[in-house]
Amino acid sequence: MVTRTESRWAVGITGASGAIYGIRLIEMLISSGIKVHLVITDAGWRVLKEELGWVAAKRQAALEARFGDAMASGSLIYHPNGDIGASIASGSYRAEGMIIMPCSMGTLASIAHGSSDNLMTRAADVMLKEGRKLMLVPRETPLHAIHLENMLKLARLGVKLIPAMPAFYYGPQSMEDMIDFLVGKVLDQIPIDHDLYRRWGDEQHGAKSPDHHRTD
Repeated sequence: MVTRTESRWAVGITGASGAIYGIRLIEMLISSGIKVHLVITDAGWRVLKEELGWVAAKRQAALEARFGDAMASGSLIYHPNGDIGASIASGSYRAEGMIIMPCSMGTLASIAHGSSDNLMTRAADVMLKEGRKLMLVPRETPLHAIHLENMLKLARLGVKLIPAMPAFYYGPQSMEDMIDFLVGKVLDQIPIDHDLYRRWGDEQHGAKSPDHHRTD
């Protein structure tokens, strides 16, 4: 009998603004010992280019420049969005769940209506049919009625919706602090212990102060 101890999560990055959220999430998952299966839509690659300066024409090289060690060790596996036969497209491949961060309204709508014509939406569909965790981080404003109806439908199916909404009670001092806050909110749902932001009430318990900054 073989017992699987490896933790596996799928991560998707779409064409919504805020690609850095997904990149930072991947870093935290890998550092927590989780094997990550990554899918990026074509629009997601464009946003990575426009917001982070990645060379979208050299996708594998761009990923290796950021995650070389993790890819070499197998901690990060990249799947092209057109690879509908990838491991995470099958329910027989055991993964804990999937996080799409950020999630465009187009991808969210496809998931809500069961349209799984690429790896991103097929992997999300697998999570739903297998009863696994599916978390979406929508990034759009303002929202119209169709957006809201699609989110309500997914929420009723058990999908966790974690909108990209910043908070200020913990005293963020930088853009990195605000990114970490949202990533921390996602990690809370897995759950994974972290100290990416100061929780409400923790100032009495020695938590890191609001002027904490990442140095990586």
